[in-house]
Amino acid sequence: MAKSAKKQAKSANSIRKEAPTPAKSNAKSTPKAKTVKPAAKSDASKRKKADGKASGFNILLIGQAGRLSYEALLFVASLRSADPDFKGRVFIGEPQPSERWPHDPRIRPVVREALESLGAEILPFENQHFGASYPNANKIEALTKMPKGEPFVFFDSDTVITGKLSDIAFDFDRPSASMRRENTWPKLELYGPGYGETWKSLYDKFGLDFDASLDLSEPDEHWERYMYFNAGWFFGACPQDFGARYMEYALAIRDDAPEALVCQEKFPWLDQIALPLVIASFGGGRPGPELDGLDGDVSCHWRILPLAYAREADQVIDVIETVSAPNKLKKIFKEYEPMLRMIYQGRGQKVRAMFDRENLPRREQMIRNRIKREGFWMR
Repeated sequence: MAKSAKKQAKSANSIRKEAPTPAKSNAKSTPKAKTVKPAAKSDASKRKKADGKASGFNILLIGQAGRLSYEALLFVASLRSADPDFKGRVFIGEPQPSERWPHDPRIRPVVREALESLGAEILPFENQHFGASYPNANKIEALTKMPKGEPFVFFDSDTVITGKLSDIAFDFDRPSASMRRENTWPKLELYGPGYGETWKSLYDKFGLDFDASLDLSEPDEHWERYMYFNAGWFFGACPQDFGARYMEYALAIRDDAPEALVCQEKFPWLDQIALPLVIASFGGGRPGPELDGLDGDVSCHWRILPLAYAREADQVIDVIETVSAPNKLKKIFKEYEPMLRMIYQGRGQKVRAMFDRENLPRREQMIRNRIKREGFWMR
């Protein structure tokens, strides 16, 4: 099971690297990459209040037909409830019909209208490289359609806001991302490359400073020594620049990975493999304590409703049930069966009664298995 963000704050010291020096790639077929220097200070640095808090930024979510659209609606409702004075724009990235989708991926009109009534803006984009084959990349493609030069925070749609997001002291010139992750990648093979060799081959490929990315408080070859994020939230100074580099790195890893990755599965982890490299390239690193509210008392990446009811704090469940209560939204959320069963028909509270939040199983899979045995698992 993922560690809490607070517990993982021991690795949250700033990693402000110097301009990296190019290194020789481990991949025989890959030419030496250009050194990528951290981005110069952007206009984001001018948008800070005296107390260090960012005074304006936009939010990006992905919404499309089905589950993600209902999750996005729950997110926006929670944002308006928890932070009614939020000044930024809220964009819902919406993939458009194309040969990359077997069905129309656009949001149903009734959900679209509800999102717009809460002040969200639908941001249509066409998939140029991915689509139904890898929808995790929708966020990468949507970033390039956001307003250039305006700081952004991306959130996975299966997130709720539980506190004042405006009070988070984002430093958009030092991007970062969620540490609420597990050891999902790489998976080491017997006699194959270790964590260090695997990650170093990627930093070398893109001309990045591998040593600057290490958490030296963790032992060599322990997975947490190497910078790895959950892509549930991340932020940066310019979405178009960030998205363009994110796509560049993702495609290069997919199509021309270093030799050290020959035995590694790239999917579904491609977005999380590329993310720390992108963040490092813009001079970012692990989140500091000023971001503890994310994955803390300001936001919760709940992910799957049965899991949320099993393990999340009372505050999170209260927010989910309170913001979904108004009749105008309730009749929309009831169209999505997991929300109907879990929120409105009480199955969520039955799941909640099965677990002691103070003594949860260590691994998420153990929680999943127990919920499934009781017949309450759904997504």
